[in-house]
Amino acid sequence: MPALLAALPALEARREVLTALRHELHAHPELAYDERRTSQRVSDFLNACGIPVHRGLAGTGVVGVLKNGDSPRMIGLRADMDALPLQEQNTFPHRSQHPGRMHACGHDGHTAMLLGAAEYLAATRDFNGTVVFIFQPAEETDGGARVMLEQGLFEQFPVQSVYGMHNWPGLPAGEFAVHRGPVMASADQFDILIQGHGAHAAMPQQGKDPLLAGAALTQALQGIVSRNLDPLDAAVLSVTRFFAGGEAYNIIPTEAKIGGTVRAFRPEVQDLVEGAMQRLCSGIAAAHDVQVRLDYRRGYPPTINTVAQAESCIGVLYGLVGAERVRTDMNPSMGAEDFAFMLRERPGCYVWIGNGPTEGGCMLHNPHYDFNDAVLALGSSYWVRLVETLLSAK
Repeated sequence: MPALLAALPALEARREVLTALRHELHAHPELAYDERRTSQRVSDFLNACGIPVHRGLAGTGVVGVLKNGDSPRMIGLRADMDALPLQEQNTFPHRSQHPGRMHACGHDGHTAMLLGAAEYLAATRDFNGTVVFIFQPAEETDGGARVMLEQGLFEQFPVQSVYGMHNWPGLPAGEFAVHRGPVMASADQFDILIQGHGAHAAMPQQGKDPLLAGAALTQALQGIVSRNLDPLDAAVLSVTRFFAGGEAYNIIPTEAKIGGTVRAFRPEVQDLVEGAMQRLCSGIAAAHDVQVRLDYRRGYPPTINTVAQAESCIGVLYGLVGAERVRTDMNPSMGAEDFAFMLRERPGCYVWIGNGPTEGGCMLHNPHYDFNDAVLALGSSYWVRLVETLLSAK
């Protein structure tokens, strides 16, 4: 692929090295908290750059610390390392060598870009302060960011601000998107157990039908967002699971189970949705004379950029790729991201780097996905310019 001219020349000259590294990581994907090979590869790379390495947070987490000069300023740069439990359907040479595991979200590229920046900064040292390179496990399912924080990440490495980056299919390669505020939604899960009384299907009056109650509840839940939220707010409530009955056609079951997800950009909206769900469950229980129990679990919080840090990133990107290639008008995504936990603890900004067209199924979490190697040097260049700007030696 052709070079992206906005990348720093020294990093563009290392693109083949970064590509080989990315392909190596792609071929050996590892799931949450099992990123042992990846963790070792990251540690070896940082050590070769002369960057002190700290391991063990969240099990497989890696933190590199690069200090230069005498400034007390300290910033964190984060990349995720884990893969997805997905069977890859690509046939190129660097496809996954491990059945049922795949880098289908680009974390191999995120890791390679941050390593490329670390190597460059260790060599040039054109900054005054401390850069903390955070390589995080378990972003996809288990909240590795939360675990790293619980185990003392920001106490051990007291950064004043923290920054993340994710590739974004559909956004042209060479472009970036920055949000002043919400970027990604929260990701809550719920399970609802409806307990009735089983009966013969030919004599329903002898039972209390949990299926009928569940169907009514499923429909009612869809009205929460449209009839409880301010239309200027955003939320999604999706019922994705409904289990009841067995093999028999002539038995009304004793219980039914419903499950799904709720997405929102503000904690107040999460509270509103959860409260409305509880009221509906109580109402359906009374109307159908069944027992209904809601188990609502808060997952990843919303990912929300702080405005001052977003403006700093926008300024850095204007200087790197030009204002015409920096999108500040893109809608946030209803997907979720556990970098949100870090942004709850420190101000910071999470940007999207364009991964190019989506033809051929190259959307995130797709079995044909592959990270775009043409943006590796550009992503590394963003990290470098961000550090040189925020920790200016001048």
